[in-house]
Amino acid sequence: MFVEKFASEYYYGTLGVKSMYISNFQDLLVWQKSHQLVRRIYSEVRLPQEERYGLESQIRRAAVSVPANIAEGCSRRHNKELIHFLNIALGSLNEVKYYVILCKDLSFISVQEYDSLYQLCVEVDKMLNSLSYKLRNKE
Repeated sequence: MFVEKFASEYYYGTLGVKSMYISNFQDLLVWQKSHQLVRRIYSEVRLPQEERYGLESQIRRAAVSVPANIAEGCSRRHNKELIHFLNIALGSLNEVKYYVILCKDLSFISVQEYDSLYQLCVEVDKMLNSLSYKLRNKE
């Protein structure tokens, strides 16, 4: 998949000057941030035993889906396909946002944990939307 280097290093990571495509999804800062979100969900969101296979499982699956869809989209040949997977990642990210709100409301996480996790979600959201917008306008 060919992607011109039209966005800042903030979104595309460390692509070389001559690079015209995303050769490694791990170079994308949006993937790196979403991977960080997954690691934080796994380490910080510890719910009661009765929620282990309910809410805890749901938030983990939704969180993992974000960087997984970014990675899958990067393997596609056309920007349109990448945009499709970025949109799926955005949907999963919105699920994570809701689950983080719910965990706070049920007092499963502290207000400080909520603020930090939600802010990371917002940052990933902005990066995904920006990347998707720039890809759509380059077609």
